[in-house]
Amino acid sequence: MRLKGKKIIVTGGGSGFGAAMCRRFAAEGANVLVADINGPPAEKVAGEIGPAARAFTADVSKRDQVEAMMQQAFSAFGDLDCVVNNAGYTHNNRPMLEVDETTFDRVYAVNVKAIYYAAFAAVPIFRKRGGGSFLNIASTAGIRPRPGLTWYNGSKAAAIMLTKSMAIELAPDKIRVNAICPVIGATGMLEQFMGMPDTPENRARFISTIPLGRLSEPDDIANAALYLVSDEAEFVTGVSMPVDGGRTI
Repeated sequence: MRLKGKKIIVTGGGSGFGAAMCRRFAAEGANVLVADINGPPAEKVAGEIGPAARAFTADVSKRDQVEAMMQQAFSAFGDLDCVVNNAGYTHNNRPMLEVDETTFDRVYAVNVKAIYYAAFAAVPIFRKRGGGSFLNIASTAGIRPRPGLTWYNGSKAAAIMLTKSMAIELAPDKIRVNAICPVIGATGMLEQFMGMPDTPENRARFISTIPLGRLSEPDDIANAALYLVSDEAEFVTGVSMPVDGGRTI
């Protein structure tokens, strides 16, 4: 039980990487708030996990909803050890000048501003309890960008730099801040990242850029996250860990 007694919020917990993290954390002894903009998937994941989980519907681009999410976790579990900023949004893979402003704003609201809101809501809690941690799910797109995803790439680069800057500023408060950078994965946003139908031939084009020869899977991310949110990583902060099969080498 590597997370026994931990209380963790996972945003975007209703599917993909987030759902895998929720399940893995709970299996290792944590209480998990499965937060998602879509209520039914969050309820489904929480129901599958059982008493160790609660579901909560929240749009992480809305400050009042992020604050309510933090309050719900604290009320349900009596404490808060970690916030996983996993919820993400992307534009379709297309030339940069074809992305409209509304979509651009949504990408940055979910991928960047949500980290800001989470910090304002959780840092006071962590300071009061003597420590805590954030885990931001960034992307290899913020390290080694792919064409057609310019504005998304920039949002994930921002998440990586925020991770480093938050880590150094919050270290005196014993608050750790780390990130995971997944390579393109088998999730619901795959076709948006690819900019083409998800066919074996089109997948092969992307897989050819990954040395270990496959897309990332939700469990790959959950396994890395388990270490970073555990006490085993108590001396690890400011790290942006690629989980990418060698893509960013």
